[in-house]
Amino acid sequence: MKKLAFFDGHNDVLLRLLNEIEDQPANSFVTGNRRTQIDLPRAREAGFAGGFFAAFAPSPERFDLEEYQSEDGYSVPMPPPLPIEKAQKATLEMFDLLEDIETLSAGQVRVCKSFAELQDAHSKNQIAAIMHIEGADCIDAKFKMLDTLYQRGLRSIGLVWSRNNIFGYGVPFQFPAPPDIGPGLTEIGKELVSECNRKKVLIDLSHLNQQGFWDVASISNAPLVATHSNAHRLCPSPRNLTDDQLRAIAGSGGVVGVNFAPCFLAQNGILSSSVPLETVLLHVNYLVQTVGEDCVALGSDFDGVMMPEEIRDVTGVPKIFAALEKHGMKPSTIEKIALKNWMRVLRQTIG
Repeated sequence: MKKLAFFDGHNDVLLRLLNEIEDQPANSFVTGNRRTQIDLPRAREAGFAGGFFAAFAPSPERFDLEEYQSEDGYSVPMPPPLPIEKAQKATLEMFDLLEDIETLSAGQVRVCKSFAELQDAHSKNQIAAIMHIEGADCIDAKFKMLDTLYQRGLRSIGLVWSRNNIFGYGVPFQFPAPPDIGPGLTEIGKELVSECNRKKVLIDLSHLNQQGFWDVASISNAPLVATHSNAHRLCPSPRNLTDDQLRAIAGSGGVVGVNFAPCFLAQNGILSSSVPLETVLLHVNYLVQTVGEDCVALGSDFDGVMMPEEIRDVTGVPKIFAALEKHGMKPSTIEKIALKNWMRVLRQTIG
């Protein structure tokens, strides 16, 4: 099939660059670096039209999910809340890095602050970058940092990572488990949802627990979006969405970005690169059946987790489209999943 332009709901390349590239990480992205799963040359090769570039402030506590896995599943200790000073420092470093990438790319990468800019970037064959924070740990209770980051281009917020903060409660890394774990949003978290609606900042429901999901659904006037989550019915990780949650997203006109992480794809929840491409197709098809072809997109999680061997990096995305077509999916539906559904939702959210 022809090469499709596609938009991706989540990558963690900014954190990977800061962690692994000691010298000139922005230049490393622009010129190419095989230590990451996405860079500018491979993005161009694959048809990557843009995506959400996450600024994620990591916990100092480190864990290796593979160490906790067994035939019965796993339960990883939840990291404690992150001090706001550390979260702000890490977030600002990643915003700086994305701005450096934009500058060094000489017009190939563009940070987009509106849907009009996103459309213009697409028409000019520029890679459109949406600034996103994964976990609002860096935002203070008076939202001063929200204002600062918004001025710099922040247009998407995941209220929590899998770690609690002053706004709400995330789901832990457990398997098998439902997302119905703990209380939902705090009062200040509910205020943040309303403020994001006012500013036209997209609210990402991935990593949020079930009650928090329903709290957002009851408050927000924007389409419900999970940038990188899968179907709980197929893989019972709390990071995935139940059928009721999926139907709520569809009812709002929102979208679900399919996550390529094996531990959110495989029925046994195991993090292993041997998970076949067929498993990605199972989730795509299940989501299309559950929410409809207008509400399914991509949310790879590149550079945030191990990839299936058949995908490996951004250049593996076209294999998904080719496999969907081979299995009988209409080209018009594949085009929606690749790009059009994200474009529609971004028009409705960031305006």
